[in-house]
Amino acid sequence: MSATVLHTSPSLALIDYRCTMGPHDRPYDEVHGRHSLSFVRRGSFGVLARGRRHELVAGGVLVGRPGDAYRCTHEHHACGDECLSIQLAPELAERFGGRSAWFTGGLPPLAPLMVLGELAQAAATGRHDVGLDEIGLLFAARFVELVEGVGPERPASRAADRRRAVEVALWIDAHAAEPIDLERCAAQAGLSPFHFLRLFGATIGATPHQYLVRARLRHAARELGAGERPITQIAYDCGFGDLSNFVRSFRRAAGVSPRAFRHAARGDRKILQERLARAA
Repeated sequence: MSATVLHTSPSLALIDYRCTMGPHDRPYDEVHGRHSLSFVRRGSFGVLARGRRHELVAGGVLVGRPGDAYRCTHEHHACGDECLSIQLAPELAERFGGRSAWFTGGLPPLAPLMVLGELAQAAATGRHDVGLDEIGLLFAARFVELVEGVGPERPASRAADRRRAVEVALWIDAHAAEPIDLERCAAQAGLSPFHFLRLFGATIGATPHQYLVRARLRHAARELGAGERPITQIAYDCGFGDLSNFVRSFRRAAGVSPRAFRHAARGDRKILQERLARAA
């Protein structure tokens, strides 16, 4: 079993697990250390948890509760499995309510969770600009809602709350080149990460991470049109960790590459005309 930590904070972690066990490997008992939701991305495995047997295939979810023993088997699949595990601190899990939901052991593929699970995978590989911490919280909230039939509270719409969201948006814009995650944004607002995520989205119309990426792209567009600095340097200075992620995000947002955008900003009208023609 290999484990790659994709995101970690005091309240939330996302880990990529890859298991190579097959039908001839002897299963063994394990114990959940945290509340966890492990979304099966590939392969399949059986799990015996809380006296019940679950067969989990791609799209299924292994539900973990601290202290609960479980045993995974692989008699039906010879190629192992891959899971994206969302692990929550006890205080965060309790905030979602739905305590009985954590006793389910496993869930079959459910469309709402499958969509969010695939979105999380896209975020992990840089193909979507939603934050891994954000999607982890949304996945957990949706899990409880589906199992318990309890919808999440709507964020407050008081003027003071909206002001908090706007002030944090301004702060994100001013510090966009710095490493910023959901925990840091929530601390600026003085709210829990989940409460802040809902409030920010309802007020701004984007998640904090989406807004951060868009702020970085806006700053980059300004730099591309203003001078001669290398595109790689602009990407790093605006907060992007690598050039390929920057180019991919910029093209998705602008419809053209950073280099083409720079040429257009310098008066190459052909690029803009072609972009408009494709959109027509």
